[in-house]
Amino acid sequence: MKREISDWFLDLQDDICSNLEVADNGGSFVEDKWERPGGGGGKTRIFKNGNIIERGGVNYSAVFGDVPDFLKKQFPGEKATTFYATGVSIVMHPKSPEIPIIHMNIRYFELGKIAWFGGGIDLTPHYVNQHDAVYFHSELKKMCDKHDQSFYPKFKTEADNYFFIKHRNETRGIGGIFFDHFRANENHSLTDIFSFVKSTGSLFAPLYVSLINLNKSTVYSENEKKWQLLRRGRYVEFNLVYDRGTKFGLDTNGRTESILMSLPPIASWEYDYQPEPGSREAETISFLKKDIDWLK
Repeated sequence: MKREISDWFLDLQDDICSNLEVADNGGSFVEDKWERPGGGGGKTRIFKNGNIIERGGVNYSAVFGDVPDFLKKQFPGEKATTFYATGVSIVMHPKSPEIPIIHMNIRYFELGKIAWFGGGIDLTPHYVNQHDAVYFHSELKKMCDKHDQSFYPKFKTEADNYFFIKHRNETRGIGGIFFDHFRANENHSLTDIFSFVKSTGSLFAPLYVSLINLNKSTVYSENEKKWQLLRRGRYVEFNLVYDRGTKFGLDTNGRTESILMSLPPIASWEYDYQPEPGSREAETISFLKKDIDWLK
C-alpha cells in the first residue's frame, strides 16, 4: 500500500504546484531533488518571483531506514528495526498582509506492523477576517462530514490544541483540522483513512486559491506590513519550538533546507509589543485562542 500512497502524494504535489502557479500569475516553482543518506529522499519545490506569494514550498518526501531512538521510545514494545515515512508538506507566505499564511501536511508512516496517517490544514491570517474564517472552517467541515461527522469537531479541537504557542498563550492562527497516529480501528480501515487523507489533500488548492482571490486586491499600508512581520515572527517561534514535522525531519537527518522551507523570508520581533485598543491588530489578538466555534 505504501507505493500507492507515495505515488498519490507525488501526483498531489504536481497538482498543487500547477494550481498555485496559475493563481499567482507570475511566479513559478523551482525543484530540488535530494537523497537522504540513511535511505530515501524527496523533491522540494520552492516558489520564486511571485506576484502574490513571497515565499512558499511544496515538499514531497519518502524516507526509510533504521528506526531512530526517539521512535523506539514512543513504541517501546515494537521490535521493528526499520521505518518508512512519506508525505507532502506545504507552507505559503504571501506578500500581502491581507492574505493568510496557510499550512498543510499529510503523511503516512510504517513501523513494523504498525501503520498510520497524520496531517491536517490550518490557517494563519495576519488579520483575522471573520468571513474568511467561517468560509475556511465550513469547507473543512463539509469535507470531513463526507467521511465521518465526528471528524470535524474532533480534529478541529486537536488543531486548536496543537497549533498553540504555549509561551505566548495564543494560537498560531485560526486553526483548522489536525490528526495524528490515525490507525485502522473498528470504524475505519486503513483504506478508509487514506480516502479521508486524499480528500484533505485535494481540498488544499481550491481552498487557498479562493482565499487568494478574495483578498489579493485589498490595499494595505506600511503599518499593516509591520504587523505582518511581527505575526511571521510568531510563526517562526511555533515552527522551531513545537512543530513535530520539523523535529522529525531534524531527528532523522532529513535535508535541513527542505525542513526549514516553512520559515518566511523576512520576520521581525519587537520587545513587548502591545497593539492599540480597538485596532485591527488588537481584534486579531482577541481571536487567537482555542475553542472558537466559527460555524455557530
